[in-house]
Amino acid sequence: MIDNLEYNTEREHLIIPEYGRHMQKMINHAKTRETKEERNKLVKAIISVMGNMQPHLRDVPDFQHKLWDQLFIMADFDLDVDSPYPKPSREEVYASPEPLKYPQNFPKYRFYGNNIKTMIDVALTWEEGEMKEALVFTIANHMKKCFLNWNKDTVEDDVIFNHLYDLSNGKINLKGTNEDLSDASSLLRSKKKYNNTNTKKTHHKKGGSNQNRNRKRY
Repeated sequence: MIDNLEYNTEREHLIIPEYGRHMQKMINHAKTRETKEERNKLVKAIISVMGNMQPHLRDVPDFQHKLWDQLFIMADFDLDVDSPYPKPSREEVYASPEPLKYPQNFPKYRFYGNNIKTMIDVALTWEEGEMKEALVFTIANHMKKCFLNWNKDTVEDDVIFNHLYDLSNGKINLKGTNEDLSDASSLLRSKKKYNNTNTKKTHHKKGGSNQNRNRKRY
């Protein structure tokens, strides 16, 4: 009896381990049947068992199609049966996906980020007026904040205005403006977190329970 023991390392490799070794043996047994009629009968029973093993996927679209594809994959694409769906090929299943093209942006002033350029492009599409002027100064203040976050130092407004002029290809010019940007201390001010829990310490005195005994309660 000990001589008949098998180690997992000596057993056949499971293509889809989720279905277990017995399911793999059933498919291998169906491959050995001589007549196609008998193979079709066995395969239908196997598909039914596979569906019962994954009841949470019954509402998934094309659930049966997925089961048939997994059947052919576990059969190593070497099973001659009548399938209600097109049989998958080994090349389709194991084909490597095409690499995704990652957008490569190399901004001139990287510490501002890519969103600043998008905001500037949007501002250029707006009509001249108070709304556009407010947006431009908002962008400039955000640029100043980004500059201070990375450089950790003070910065003159003229530097921000020059960078904004450069990033907008000379279409936004604040060099001659009389208005100042927000102060550096206000831009870098961290938000305080307010705790609603009561943090006051209560001091218990002797006889404290008796002090409230005679108070009126409303």
